[in-house]
Amino acid sequence: MKRGLKLVLAILLATNTAFAQEKATLSAEIYGYKQEMVYFDCVQTPLVSSEFYTNPGEIHSYTFDCNDLVCMMINSRAKVLLQPGDSLHVNISYEGRNIKSIKFSGSERAVKNNIMFNNIDNIKRSMRYKNQLLGCVALDIKPKSRIDDSRTLHSKVKAMLASSQATPEAQNYAMAIVDSDVYLSFMEYPVMYASVRGVSIDKQEIGDYASIMNDAELRTDAQALNCPEYASLLMRYCFYSNEMAAAKNGTEYRMPTRFEDMYKELAAFYNNEQRDFVLYTLLCNFIRNGQEIERADALYNDYISNYNKNENYKNILDALLQ
Repeated sequence: MKRGLKLVLAILLATNTAFAQEKATLSAEIYGYKQEMVYFDCVQTPLVSSEFYTNPGEIHSYTFDCNDLVCMMINSRAKVLLQPGDSLHVNISYEGRNIKSIKFSGSERAVKNNIMFNNIDNIKRSMRYKNQLLGCVALDIKPKSRIDDSRTLHSKVKAMLASSQATPEAQNYAMAIVDSDVYLSFMEYPVMYASVRGVSIDKQEIGDYASIMNDAELRTDAQALNCPEYASLLMRYCFYSNEMAAAKNGTEYRMPTRFEDMYKELAAFYNNEQRDFVLYTLLCNFIRNGQEIERADALYNDYISNYNKNENYKNILDALLQ
């Protein structure tokens, strides 16, 4: 059997699991976009995607199966949320490479969810809150300012969600992304700033770095544990916590850089669904990177035998490994 046909069959298997599934439809009209192709990509799985030739005014439509809330990216920039049974139409206008405006129509639930989701971007823009920490370093944004802004963002989004008409699932997903922005800023930015700008953490006026995450509560809801940004947070929190524990005990800690070492440390730190999620994400990212995929085989077997709880994770990994 040819490799291409085997992959198609694997994808069909992975996207037709035992979970109850419904159709969701995403359509878009795109104006001012200068690239040849329009891309729809699901951030939860590489097995849900579509592409179209750019044609201003043409409606690009894609219907797919899903069993839970998913986040779809349009041209790697605009993110939208869909739940099973949703129909969402997105009208996007570009100005150069930037999105000038975005409007939503379609089923009532989908529209309310995406207005809420887009409002978070509006809050960030009003605060001039950058998503990329390296960009903050380049602009020499001080760690204290970044951390203070992150706390403000967290409070503003929680207040906005309190009056939102979005579904609990959409709110959970949105808050998981904001938690990731905020808590990664707490843990990652002081270290990054010290490395690039040469200002040690103890001179950054951020208080006690070892206790900066004391008030953080890690999420266990299904939407957070289906959010790639939240997987990044969980991974970083594991390494941060182990580093702080080592410092308290007067021992040296080195954050793992090898795939196998990361897997071992994450498996030892987390339990149950959180562990399943972070190990699946680690394996999925490594396989999709496309280099030395054979290194994933032994860890895949260990993961499936000992830690896998979500059948859909297994199906996606099986498809990628074909």
